[in-house]
Amino acid sequence: MAQWNEMGSYEIENALAEPASPPEVSGSDSLSPKKQGPADTMESPTVGDVFSGILRHPVHKLIRRWNWKAALLSSLLRATIFFFTNLIAGWHAALGAMLAELVFRSITSGFYGAITESFSLARPAWAATAAAMVALPLLAHSMEFLVHWLRGTPKLGLSIGTSVAFTGLSTAFNLYAMRRGVLTTTGSSQSLRHDLSQIPRLLLGFMLAGPREIARRIHRAAFPE
Repeated sequence: MAQWNEMGSYEIENALAEPASPPEVSGSDSLSPKKQGPADTMESPTVGDVFSGILRHPVHKLIRRWNWKAALLSSLLRATIFFFTNLIAGWHAALGAMLAELVFRSITSGFYGAITESFSLARPAWAATAAAMVALPLLAHSMEFLVHWLRGTPKLGLSIGTSVAFTGLSTAFNLYAMRRGVLTTTGSSQSLRHDLSQIPRLLLGFMLAGPREIARRIHRAAFPE
């Protein structure tokens, strides 16, 4: 089993079949070489290693690696989603749903982000992406549903459905960004300001990753080596 307690030092592979790139340096649009250390040559963890590590060392993997960037951004975005999906039931209902989601996500999204960051370093990338987009949302939205059901959120189905759709996209993007050293809080992570400045460029790359891979496959089929 790979020793992944120092996984912040691993070379980060592209999320969607692109070449690996090291984390970026603040204030520069270009990528600079990452200084190689002993951990760079270590084998990347598998999906099983990630799950096993979390179960064996929950304090280290979840609490000490609590991702405050994910907690901040996710709680604000999801609270906004719950506000507008419940606005048709009135201001009081919308504010109540927003505050409940804000509190819930400000706590849980930090753990979710820590786990996602761990999966961003696991191999193979497709298995890590599948695990992060299926297992984690299932657990998170089950708890989210319970919280809002107990407090009586009026537009519960619409709220949870919208939140699930947002999770699918945001988890895939977070993995894509974390594999490039953005939105991380361990290892050689940058400031939140730096990360936010990289989001537009990363969003463009994320949206173009699929078409680029299709184009590559078509080119390989038409011009085999």
